Amino acid sequence: MKLKELYMNFSHVGDLFKPLSLLIARLIVAYGFYEPAMMKWGSIEKIAEWFGSMGIPLPLLNAYMAATTEIVGVVLLTLGLFTRAISLPLIVVMIVAIVTVHLPHGFAAGENGFEIPLYYMIFLFIFVSNGAGKYSLDRLIFGEKN
Repeated sequence: MKLKELYMNFSHVGDLFKPLSLLIARLIVAYGFYEPAMMKWGSIEKIAEWFGSMGIPLPLLNAYMAATTEIVGVVLLTLGLFTRAISLPLIVVMIVAIVTVHLPHGFAAGENGFEIPLYYMIFLFIFVSNGAGKYSLDRLIFGEKN
């Protein structure tokens, strides 16, 4: 068997795992957003004060926008509904988090660095480009093929 044939057979087997990998990735990212979203909603005024202390304009409005985006993201990613659409504002939330909070602490996750938000951003970009996958409401309702 030629190397190319062997690789193509391996790639075909790998393709069988794409729907499951997209489902698992969506659920993990949704889970990752759940606690921060609930924490923001649990003390929105304190979050607004914290945002204000970092120089974020309209801190109360931005606290509500971030918390709402995150909790809606949790629900939609879990269901695989409007996955491509919700991934874009979640990417923006991650960019803001990296620039305002995590960047000063370096890359490593253990030091509150930007490693984890960066990984979430990469996953979200995968959802924008690949969709929610086979096990999703996006496929059921809209017929997305991925």
